[in-house]
Amino acid sequence: MHPFRAACRSGLARIRAEGRYRTFTPLRKQADRFPVFTTTTPDGLTRDITVWSSNDYLAMGVHPAVIQAATHAAITMGAGAGGTRNIAGTSHLHDALETELAALHNKPAALLFTSGYVANQTTLATMLRSLPNWHVFSDAKNHNSMIAGIKGAPATVHIWAHNNLEDLERRLAAAPPDAPKLVAFESVYSMDGDIAPIGPICDIAERYHAMTYLDEVHAVGLYGPTGGGIAERDAVAHRIDIIEGTLAKGFGCHGGYIAADRDIVDFLRSTASGFIFTTSLPPTTAAAALASIRHVRADQARRETLHERAATLKSRLAAAGIPIIPTLSHIVPVQVGDATQCRQISQRLFDEFAIYATPINYPTVPVGEERLRLTPTPLHTDAMMNHLVSALQNVLTVRKLRVA
Repeated sequence: MHPFRAACRSGLARIRAEGRYRTFTPLRKQADRFPVFTTTTPDGLTRDITVWSSNDYLAMGVHPAVIQAATHAAITMGAGAGGTRNIAGTSHLHDALETELAALHNKPAALLFTSGYVANQTTLATMLRSLPNWHVFSDAKNHNSMIAGIKGAPATVHIWAHNNLEDLERRLAAAPPDAPKLVAFESVYSMDGDIAPIGPICDIAERYHAMTYLDEVHAVGLYGPTGGGIAERDAVAHRIDIIEGTLAKGFGCHGGYIAADRDIVDFLRSTASGFIFTTSLPPTTAAAALASIRHVRADQARRETLHERAATLKSRLAAAGIPIIPTLSHIVPVQVGDATQCRQISQRLFDEFAIYATPINYPTVPVGEERLRLTPTPLHTDAMMNHLVSALQNVLTVRKLRVA
C-alpha cells in the first residue's frame, strides 16, 4: 500500500475515534417552503425537515426577484460564463454587480471572485507578495481562508489575541517602523457570533501606518442602513482599506468580492492568479446576486426581522435553560463541549424531531468548544422556535445527554 493511502486510512480512523467524522445529510431545498426542506427516508418516504443552520441568513436565495433574475439570465445568456473575463469577455452583469458592490461599501471599485474563500486567499496572498518585508497582524480567530492567504506569502506573521486591542498595539509597536504592515480581521466571527471593535482597531492601525483588511462575510446584507455590514453600521467603512465580502450568505447566492480604491482593485485584477485563471461567475449567479443586493439595500424591514428572530430565539433558549454562548450578532451557538455528544445531539434532533442543526467540531472550533450553530432567518416562525426549544430540552435532559 502506498504511504499516502495508509495515511488516509489511519487519519480517517483517528477522526472517527475522536467523534468528528463528517457525513453529508441529503436534503432537498424547497424554495416556496424555506426553511423547510425534505429528505428521503431509508424506506423511501419523503419527510419534512426544518433547517436551523443555513447561512442564507435573510432567505434571499428563495426570494422571487432573485429567482426571476437568475431564470431570465439563464434563458437569455445560457448557463455558464464560458471562461475567465480575460478570455471570454466580461458581461454587463459582472460590471453592474461590481458597481453595485462598490456602492454598497462606499468604495471607488470592487472585484468579483468565485467565492469568499477565494477572495480572501487570493487577495491576501497577492498583497503580501507585492512588497518585501510585509508584516501582517492576523486576529487569532480569523477564517481559514484568511489564514491560507497569509500563509501563501513570505510575510512575517503576528497572531494577535482575538479582539484584544492591547495585544494588537503591543505587536504593532514592536514591528519595524518602516516595514509595510497590514491588520487583517473579521467583523462578525461566524462560530462565536462576536463582533470586532472596528473603529478602535482602525485607531491603532493608523497610529502605526498599517493598512486594514476587513472580512465582512457574515455581516454584509445584515447590518447597517443599507446592508453594508458592521463597518457601515459603525460609520467606519471609509477607514478600512480593503473590505471583503460574500454573495453566498446575506445575499443568498454565490461568489465573493473585495471593495477598495481603484489602484488596489486594478492591481489585483491584473496580478492575482486566483482571479486571472478562474472561470468567472455564471450569468445566472451574477444576475441573481445583483437583484438580491439591490433588494436588500432597500429592505431594512428584512434586516430588522432577522435580528428580532435571533433575539427571540436567544431569549427562549435561555428561558428554557439551554446553554447558549452569548452573542451580539444574529448567530446563536448552543454549547456542547464534546465532539461525540455534539454529533449525537444533532443526529437525534434530525431523527426524532425533524430538525437539522449542524454539529460544529474541530477543526472548525477548538477541541472542547463543540457546539450547535443555530441561524434563525426572517422565515423561522414562533412555532418552529417552540418546536426547536422543546426538542433541545428533550435531547439534552430526558436521555441524559448532558452538555459541558
